[in-house]
Amino acid sequence: MRILITGICGFVGSTLARTFAQSSAGHQIFGFDNFIRPGSETNRAELKRLGVRLFHGDLRNASDLEALPAVDWVIDAAANPSVLAGVDGRTSSRQLVEHNLGGTVNMLEFCKEHRAGFVLLSTSRVYSIAPLAALPVEAHEGAFRPTTGATWPAGLSAAGVTEAFATLAPISLYGSTKLASEALALEYGATFNLPVFVNRCGVLAGAGQFGRADQGIFAYWLNSHLRRRPLKYIGFGGHGHQVRDCLHPRDLVPLLEKQFAAPALAAEDRIVNVSGGAASARSLRQLTDWCDARFGAHAVAADTTPRPFDIPWIVLDHAKATRLWQWQPQTPTSAILDEIAAHAQAHPDWLDLSAPL
Repeated sequence: MRILITGICGFVGSTLARTFAQSSAGHQIFGFDNFIRPGSETNRAELKRLGVRLFHGDLRNASDLEALPAVDWVIDAAANPSVLAGVDGRTSSRQLVEHNLGGTVNMLEFCKEHRAGFVLLSTSRVYSIAPLAALPVEAHEGAFRPTTGATWPAGLSAAGVTEAFATLAPISLYGSTKLASEALALEYGATFNLPVFVNRCGVLAGAGQFGRADQGIFAYWLNSHLRRRPLKYIGFGGHGHQVRDCLHPRDLVPLLEKQFAAPALAAEDRIVNVSGGAASARSLRQLTDWCDARFGAHAVAADTTPRPFDIPWIVLDHAKATRLWQWQPQTPTSAILDEIAAHAQAHPDWLDLSAPL
């Protein structure tokens, strides 16, 4: 099978490419990247060594796609992944929309031309902020959890947020570009009879993830703690109790293989949450405790000022993916943290390389 991965030299794209290339499935892997993210160049040589054919271009430019070969499937892993994108002063709102939505349109046109299937790697940030921000939570062992006995929004349980949870605005500019991309992908699939799947991912984490808080809080936190860089608990009383789940991107590959071979499915079964689930969830306070035990104590400052789009607890429930695809995450959070720590210790310049000011 011929597979094209967009954003292939980013953390997620390169991890998927390596996993496919090192498997016995015999896929031909092609990749497309504009190399604008600091750190992405570090993945180029290894991917070429593994036989991955790389193309340099920008998804915003439809003409850049003309050099790409025909493939059977496209995995769209290219995006500006920050919930603060377009509002933080680093990128403009227009750039965000052009990258995340315009790029998706161009890839869908590519899939239409070549009769290729399309897999969109989406995000937990398509779920509505207001009910998540207002969720009653209580602190337990250094982390928030939904308050026992409270009334919770529809589509949420102790196991996490399901696909039935609200997706009404506001969901951030970033979240809205991904939600719009989901809708367009499904429309292209239905209109042009293309296989399309949408995988809403929790926080993806592992060794080699770029060292920016907005691109991977787990890697950023561990690398910053090890190097004694300033760290800060922001909002929610400055205690670091806010919680996210955690998934290694290589755990996506068994699901992708099943989706590649899937028969026709109803539209509602083409969207699933893919996450480490409640078992993987960690708070910033818990991450600090882990780092203190691994690297030695390092003080974390507190800033009680709230930020836009911050929520106290979001864990994705992957029960639907388990039911439809018999999929489960394979890499426990402890192994992910160990992997990140080993990489951080082996690459003392990683923060400067992948997250320059």
